[in-house]
Amino acid sequence: MSMETNRTGLLEGVLASVNLGAIVLDGDCRIVLWNRWMERYTGVPASDTIGRDFFALYADLRGKRIDSAITQALRNNFPSVLSQTLNKSPFPLYSDAAARSRDERMQQALAVTPVEVAGAGRHCLIQISDVSIAVGREKLLRDQAMVLRSQTFSDGLTGIANRRHFDVAIDKELRRAKRYGNALSLLMIDIDHFKPYNDHYGHQQGDQCLIQVASSLSGMLQRSTDLLARYGGEEFVIILPDTLAQAAHMLAETVRNRVIELDLPHAQSPGQLVTVSVGIATMSGADQYDVPGLINAADRALYAAKHAGRNCVQMHTTTPA
Repeated sequence: MSMETNRTGLLEGVLASVNLGAIVLDGDCRIVLWNRWMERYTGVPASDTIGRDFFALYADLRGKRIDSAITQALRNNFPSVLSQTLNKSPFPLYSDAAARSRDERMQQALAVTPVEVAGAGRHCLIQISDVSIAVGREKLLRDQAMVLRSQTFSDGLTGIANRRHFDVAIDKELRRAKRYGNALSLLMIDIDHFKPYNDHYGHQQGDQCLIQVASSLSGMLQRSTDLLARYGGEEFVIILPDTLAQAAHMLAETVRNRVIELDLPHAQSPGQLVTVSVGIATMSGADQYDVPGLINAADRALYAAKHAGRNCVQMHTTTPA
């Protein structure tokens, strides 16, 4: 047996064993090699492909990115790696019969490489790798990251933004308001007589009260830039970018009335219903609050609402120095 025969047998054995698809095309795009991996995952034996025009077998790939890559390899001796994002599953490759029945193609990574064949001119090698596991792992990691982010920035009880989310958002919105000279309003909302409510109805019912109030307030916000957050305990805040004091006051009154409309019984409250008090602070024009200053202004307005008898809205009117 000659050395050349040994080499040929070795090459065929290697191509049969590698865990990737290998297709070799001649200068006329005829298939001259179709390895066992391709047979296994396409269900098409090499005997049905050898000598056939590649684009007769895969007519739907003509004019696609792989068509251009093959042309560049054969004519210009230029290798290409196809973007997996843009070319997720160009070949009808299936991991098993069940995937084939669902037409669920494996995720693929493709490389097209020019190959000089002695005495036969330029050919090109198409290598196909199954990246389904890697893609699935990346999706899992993205999903886990989204869950983690949600847990990090969402209140575990009510599902709305938490204090950390609020801290990030108020800092960003205050800087934006100062940069562009826009108004920024902050509503601080507190459920009236909540401790007596908890003492009377129990903490489980108290949690349900918080959930219902949060859900009701969340449904009021129409703009994606508005943010409702649980500030702590029975206290909520709403950030209102590009909102002047009058518009903020109107929304605050709507908030107060919306909670009354929930019709939640509160035996320990003078009105026998769950109500809220709201404090408002607005930065506009010459006002130059920092974050603590704006929060303190809204908190003082809320304190004034509590002392005014609760179930009302108060605005902070003193312009900061």
